[in-house]
Amino acid sequence: MDHHIRPATAADTDAVKAVIDAAYRPYVARIGLRPAPMDADHAADIAAGRVFVTGDPVVGVLVLVAEPDHLVLENIAVHPDAHRQGVGRHLLTFAETHARALGLPEIRLYTNALMWENQEIYPRYGYEVTERRQDGRYDRVHYRKRVTGPTSDER
Repeated sequence: MDHHIRPATAADTDAVKAVIDAAYRPYVARIGLRPAPMDADHAADIAAGRVFVTGDPVVGVLVLVAEPDHLVLENIAVHPDAHRQGVGRHLLTFAETHARALGLPEIRLYTNALMWENQEIYPRYGYEVTERRQDGRYDRVHYRKRVTGPTSDER
């Protein structure tokens, strides 16, 4: 599979929404509400240059927000049809490379406490839990990863 990652364009809005909806739909019943990424303003995020996509058709989505001292990995979504093909790993590596290019020393992200699969994945890629807290209706586990050295693909 081609893992080229590119900035999303307005023409990708429907595909971005479709991938995010497909990726998060299984969690709706488990957590009892729609995960926040399903209701994000995808068009606004794309217009702001925060969204990156991979695949043709799009199978992976990454939403990155640069803060003064870190990069927020706001969303990572892989269409279920593309699971176990390295798409997520490639998107995580891209986030690290992007943080380095911006001169940011760490990436921060969070996941819902009931999304157990994510809590198994992130530590395998060097993310450490920093806290668990209730954010409105969401019970979230927060992570961070320092990105001072080369990425695993650059070693």
